[in-house]
Amino acid sequence: MGSILGFNFTLLMPLVIGCLMAASASNFNQDFDITWGDGRGKIVNNGELLTLSLDKASGSGFQSKNEYLFGQIDMQLKLVPGNSAGTVTAYYLSSKGSTWDEIDFEFLGNLSGDPYILHTNVFSQGKGNREQQFYLWFDPTADFHTYSILWNPQRIIFSVDGTPIREFKNMESIGVPFPKNQPLRIYSSLWNADDWATRGGLVKTDWTQAPFTASYRNFNANACVWSNGASSCKSNSPSSASTNNAWFSQELDSTSQQRLQWVQKNYMIYNYCTDAKRFPQGLPSECKMS
Repeated sequence: MGSILGFNFTLLMPLVIGCLMAASASNFNQDFDITWGDGRGKIVNNGELLTLSLDKASGSGFQSKNEYLFGQIDMQLKLVPGNSAGTVTAYYLSSKGSTWDEIDFEFLGNLSGDPYILHTNVFSQGKGNREQQFYLWFDPTADFHTYSILWNPQRIIFSVDGTPIREFKNMESIGVPFPKNQPLRIYSSLWNADDWATRGGLVKTDWTQAPFTASYRNFNANACVWSNGASSCKSNSPSSASTNNAWFSQELDSTSQQRLQWVQKNYMIYNYCTDAKRFPQGLPSECKMS
């Protein structure tokens, strides 16, 4: 038995070392600024962990020092545990201005024992209304899980622990705007939204449970950094021959397509593309193509 355990441990060692390397590569002090919350946002453990908290007086938030124009963005989050009803943890990419682009993860809290709702949306040139919502197949408060946005000129893929949950393709050819010209900054916040977040606002935040805390670690951006009007990726099309830049032309292979379909069949709880009542003039153009 001991030798079997020893053998398994040997197999696991490279994985453990890999995780440690990933953890040491990310430093929140270098990559992010706490932007609001009056001390409720904290970077600790020598920059390896960031926490946001919410109490009755205020929530908190942070943003990336860099802006990006295309990339693979990964972040591990552990969400507010227990009775998180009324709270929203938002983690998204966004530009500024009236015709902004935005790629959203929002985690809508719930009563203890009820599942979180993962809310996704894509804004292009100031227009959103492209919501898809999911339950998760695990408890997102018990441990850290990786939430990823792959954004290249052809598509946006939302993934959870490497499993794709949503794909938004570039369909400019049929007149659907696609985020591709505006550099986006990473933002995250924890805030009170009990006027709408849980069961349409029926369930209010229980402030006796405060402070509410969400935690972040292992940020990674394999991405084109935008600075002084120029991209860090030469000619804005990094060589796809490099494995580091494979994301720039990446698409879902057949296995990933199957996993996406599994999530959408079993865990999707709202899809704007099937909400005919909401769009009496007809579903958005991209819905007819997918």
